[in-house]
Amino acid sequence: MGEFSTAESSLLERYFTNLDRPVFALRNLPEVVKGALFSRYSRTEKSLRRVLLDEFINEPDSGFDRLAGSPPVPGSPRSQGESSDFVGHFDDDMVAVRRAEEFYERVLVGYGDDSVAELAGAHVAVEQASTLAAKALEDSRIGISPLEKSTRYVRFDRPGPDGRYLYHRGPELAHPDYGRAADALFATYSSMVEPAIQAIRERFPQEEGETDRAWKAATRAKALDLLRGLLPAGTLTNLGLFGNGRAFEYLITKMAAHELPECQALATDLHRELSLVIPSFVRRALDDRYGRPSAIRLAQIRKRLRQLTPTPPSGEVKPSVRLITHDPDAETKVVAAALFPYSTQPLDEQKADAAAVLENLLADRSNRRQRAPRALEHAEYTFEIVANFAAYRDLHRHRMLTQDRQHLGTALGFDLPPGLADLGMADGFARAIDGAAETHTRLDREVGPALAQYIVPLAFHVRWYFRVNLREIYHLCELRTTPQGHPDYRWIAQEMFRRVADVHPRLARYARFVDLGPGDELERRKSERRIDEKLDVLDHRVR
Repeated sequence: MGEFSTAESSLLERYFTNLDRPVFALRNLPEVVKGALFSRYSRTEKSLRRVLLDEFINEPDSGFDRLAGSPPVPGSPRSQGESSDFVGHFDDDMVAVRRAEEFYERVLVGYGDDSVAELAGAHVAVEQASTLAAKALEDSRIGISPLEKSTRYVRFDRPGPDGRYLYHRGPELAHPDYGRAADALFATYSSMVEPAIQAIRERFPQEEGETDRAWKAATRAKALDLLRGLLPAGTLTNLGLFGNGRAFEYLITKMAAHELPECQALATDLHRELSLVIPSFVRRALDDRYGRPSAIRLAQIRKRLRQLTPTPPSGEVKPSVRLITHDPDAETKVVAAALFPYSTQPLDEQKADAAAVLENLLADRSNRRQRAPRALEHAEYTFEIVANFAAYRDLHRHRMLTQDRQHLGTALGFDLPPGLADLGMADGFARAIDGAAETHTRLDREVGPALAQYIVPLAFHVRWYFRVNLREIYHLCELRTTPQGHPDYRWIAQEMFRRVADVHPRLARYARFVDLGPGDELERRKSERRIDEKLDVLDHRVR
């Protein structure tokens, strides 16, 4: 308040949500400037706004005007030099931009450490990537937030501009059987979409008071849910990623080490594009000192461990959820952690009546958005799950846990959605799946198990594990058992919760928003009606 002159305030208001309150947000600043700004901020007594003004905007060597497009403050050193021609600052002089980047790099080196890279982020769109590659991109648990095209809301029968079905066709998949099998799967999917939608609409007619939009959306989602198992893992998808610089740096390195050439190419693409917006934070991702040696090491570890674990193909396995490990002292640990912040005693000396502590800690939760407290993280469980790959894709989004999967294949069998039999489509679905399985066997033998994954339909089973704490169990199971969820992942979440309740009934009893019922027959109907209600409220506000 009163810290800035009128001219300074006029300039700074472009970059901050306010100039006179202690809490404010940044805006209209390039990511590299934000990172360097916070880096310098941690080593000075100045306010953040003053740091930006003195050490960036009015620093002649910073090139700030080239990156952020701002005029200098009248009377400042920058206003009297070559930077005074503000109109020229909006040109595409990349030499000046590179010089500015070097300035910010020096700031980061001088005043920051690796954690500074978490203060700068970027949005990236990745289009026309296979489902397999999308899973690799989304596997980062911390620092990356992904969003992918949905198989429930988007039809995948639309051909591309070249008239061909949308699946990955890299040179590594030039095997003639691959294209034929993928085309056959898409042809079956395409032939079934409209008949499935019409049959479901006949079975679930529009109800009184239900809008045409809601009814059509719910019935279309039901049909696409039934058919998604036909889509091969090579199906092209689009996804958006938001992440901080440190997370993107590691993601690029991991992708460069991946066994799939598609992922290796994506590492190069990501590095190139992110170098245009947060160059200082991804510089080491593929460099010769850090990035490439790390990628080589990851690839070597994969090769060495694979040689140590020869595993013959197993037979078909029914979907299952097994609790492999749990802590018998979990309740004691949760109670101690809950008491600890309010006590003066060491953690291992926290003693109280467990029932009373849990009742006071959890009994008054009135909805699932009232998150379970951190103390529940002291109870941990390891699950091994066998289910179809489509369900894995849904549950893979939960990143606050440790997880990994085996190669996608056909040896464990596949799921035939029960609703297809009612529509008279089960035989056609099964024939297409069996044809893809035969092709997978040949590809596995001739191009290897990694590349053979591309042809495996999402209906096939895959084995993976979750190591998860009780707090995440509350979140995952309460969210994924809601009646509008897909039956496949609802069953998994329900079984996970049942296993926890078996060994820790008192800890599980407060997850009262876990739905162990059968679910809705037309899963999206109630959700779409709620959307209509929200839209009506918004329409009234507009009026």
